[in-house]
Amino acid sequence: MTGGSTGLFRVLDVNLNRAREGLRVCEEVARLILDDDGLTRKCQRLRYAVDRTAKLLSGGRLLQARDSSRDVGRPGRRGVVRPHGKILDLLTANLRRVQEALRVLEEFSRLVEPAASRSFGSLRFRVYTLEQTFHSKSAALRHR
Repeated sequence: MTGGSTGLFRVLDVNLNRAREGLRVCEEVARLILDDDGLTRKCQRLRYAVDRTAKLLSGGRLLQARDSSRDVGRPGRRGVVRPHGKILDLLTANLRRVQEALRVLEEFSRLVEPAASRSFGSLRFRVYTLEQTFHSKSAALRHR
């Protein structure tokens, strides 16, 4: 594997993890704070769709390229992390994290597998809709 392709697969791996983790945080807000079964299932379906699309990218190459111990952006190397003030802030930050990760996946996967790129683009727009759904319930989260 060349250095360039290793870097490409590191980008894909990091952003797949970021998207999955962010969706999991959103899922927990829907499930355990809002007690909203439908919204929980939407989050789960999106997370599973990210996993299915990731399989188009050959997971072995992604894992092989991972180098988390030397990642200059890992926690502890970036300085102070500001805490979220409320659950709504935490949710918003994670929805944005997922959207950004899916955009990166859409762009970089185009270099490896165009079908995956199209899928990530579609998933990103589904997350925009998910964000609207969550924020329609924001009154329930505002004081938590």
